[in-house]
Amino acid sequence: MAELSVHAHRFGEGIKLFNRAEFFEAHEVLEDVWREAPAAEKKFLQGLIQAAVAFHHHSSGNVVGARSLLARARRNLSGTRQQFRGIHLDPLLESLARWQAALEDSQPVPPLPRI
Repeated sequence: MAELSVHAHRFGEGIKLFNRAEFFEAHEVLEDVWREAPAAEKKFLQGLIQAAVAFHHHSSGNVVGARSLLARARRNLSGTRQQFRGIHLDPLLESLARWQAALEDSQPVPPLPRI
């Protein structure tokens, strides 16, 4: 049971980092959670990690990398239930889609998503 609470704590920490736009750090923490997660959660976690890395790429000027990872994040997250681990995925998926469209069309980007 202690392992589960550590797992849940690290997951919460990763989400907080993401919401503070500390995307590289969020990716690192969520990757640790992913390594220990049951198989049923791996695709969902991979999608969150890819979203974090996409926004990290965007912040460092790598638009091509951001677009690619947003597409992969959306694919992985869209295969998950509408709510997973307390996260409502529809608003996140909509935000990722708006970001991807803006980057593809060289338009101003929308606000950063919050999970």
